[in-house]
Amino acid sequence: MNLNLNGRNALVGGSSKGIGRAVAVELALLGANVTLVSRNAERLSEALKELDISKGQQHDFLVVDFADPADLHKKIHGLIEMKPIHILVNNTGGPPGGPAADASGQAFLQAFNNHLICNHILMQLTTPGMKAAGFGRIINIISTSVKQPIEGLGVSNTIRGAVANWSKTLAGELGPHGITVNNVLPGSTMTGRLEEIAEANAAKTGAQTEAVFENWIKEIPLRRIAEPGEVAAAVAFLASPAASYISGINLPVDGGRTKSL
Repeated sequence: MNLNLNGRNALVGGSSKGIGRAVAVELALLGANVTLVSRNAERLSEALKELDISKGQQHDFLVVDFADPADLHKKIHGLIEMKPIHILVNNTGGPPGGPAADASGQAFLQAFNNHLICNHILMQLTTPGMKAAGFGRIINIISTSVKQPIEGLGVSNTIRGAVANWSKTLAGELGPHGITVNNVLPGSTMTGRLEEIAEANAAKTGAQTEAVFENWIKEIPLRRIAEPGEVAAAVAFLASPAASYISGINLPVDGGRTKSL
């Protein structure tokens, strides 16, 4: 199986921690040159130290706040003037929880900008380099909510669904150029965001945080919470040459929790 990413350049969003950071590590292990992207310079600097350089790779990072699409465009444009990007991993922290009926219009607009609009900017800036290379991978880390909405995450359910359909549309448009577009749908994964959601649920119900986790685990056939590296392994495979004929899919990495096909 060809998993070799030597000479390929990858851009990984939200890579200062959690799933994004684990993805960056896996891509580097396969030989890619990785550009980390996040808004926290200190965490990015620490994450950079974890990336493998045994194959002669050169890694770097950009400090970008996805709440500012104009700044994102400026900085990524500067990056691609220096090197093409062959692998784009769109990964942005989810919006705050709460019912959709209670959310403000501004909450939906902000999430739409942070996720779909910023993903679109990154896609438009990076695809010329992919087309020139005849090789491209766009992988969006979103949520199992695109198959089965998650209670209490109204804004996220809505925006993640928009990203999933945007991705499926792009898979058809970019396929003739050798570019695949796929979505990875993490289930419950041990990240800071999951801990925040558990604490919020505990505060709302009066339960202990540990009890919230126990209830979630009961709903997962594999009876455990995922580690970020397990999601990252799926992303790394889709980025590799071995996945060259896989495009336009939603891949749950959720221990079997999602009930739909």
